[in-house]
Amino acid sequence: MFIFDPMKALLYLLDLLYRFWFYVMIGVVTILLFPFLFLTTISEKTYPQFYVVARTWSILILLGMGFFPKVKRTKKLDKNRSYVVIANHSSMVDIMMMFWSVPCPFVFIGKKELAKMPLFGFFYSRSSILVDRENRQSKKAVFEEAQRRFKQGSGVCIFPEGGVPKNYALALGRFKDGAFRMAIEHELDILPVILYDNKRKFPYKAKYGRACPGRLRARIMPPISTQGMDVHKDKAILRQQAYDLILEALKHK
Repeated sequence: MFIFDPMKALLYLLDLLYRFWFYVMIGVVTILLFPFLFLTTISEKTYPQFYVVARTWSILILLGMGFFPKVKRTKKLDKNRSYVVIANHSSMVDIMMMFWSVPCPFVFIGKKELAKMPLFGFFYSRSSILVDRENRQSKKAVFEEAQRRFKQGSGVCIFPEGGVPKNYALALGRFKDGAFRMAIEHELDILPVILYDNKRKFPYKAKYGRACPGRLRARIMPPISTQGMDVHKDKAILRQQAYDLILEALKHK
C-alpha cells in the first residue's frame, strides 16, 4: 500500500527546484557574459582569452549554486604546456569544476548532444571538440582536431569513463583508451584531476540522490609523463596507472 511521506515529497520538490536553479544560473551567467563569450569564440586565436572568460563563467555559476570550490594542486603546473587532462565524471557541475580547477587552457572533448542545449550549446560547440560516439569517422576526426589544437598550445580534457557510468554505484567506471592513446602519440603528460564531492553534492540525475550546496573539493595530481612510451605496448599500462591513481584517491577522500 502506498503511504504518502510529506517529508520525502518536500525533499524531492526542493531537489527539483535546486536543479532548475542550476539551469537558471547557466542561462543568467551566459547572458551576462555573452559579449565576452562571443568575442573570444570568433576565432581560435582568442581561445586563451576565452578560457579566462570560461573560468569566470564557471565560478559565478558555482557560487550562485551555493558551492564553494576548494582546489588543491600537488605540483605547480606550467601554464605554457599542453596536457591531456582527465577526471572522474559524475555530475553536471564537472565542467564548471574542471574549468575552475585547471589553470592551463584546454578544450573539452565531449559528446555532441550537449551542443543542442539552448545558449550553452552554442558556445560549447564553438569552444570544444565534439564527438559522435556511434560514428567511427567522428572519432578519427577528433584525433586530427586535437592534434591541431595541441599545435596552437591548448591541451584537451577528456572524461575517460566515456560519460557518467551507467552503474552509478561504482566509485569509478572503466576507462576507455582514447585519452591515453592521444597522450602517448603526441608525447603529452596526462594530468589527473580528482573531483571528490560532485557526485554527492550534485548527482547526475535526481534518482541518484538529493542535490545540496556546500564545499566542492578538487585535487590536481602530478602529471604522468608519457615520454618514451609506445602506444601499443604502454597504452593499457598507462590507462591502468591513471585509473588506480584516481580510484585510490576517491576511496580515501
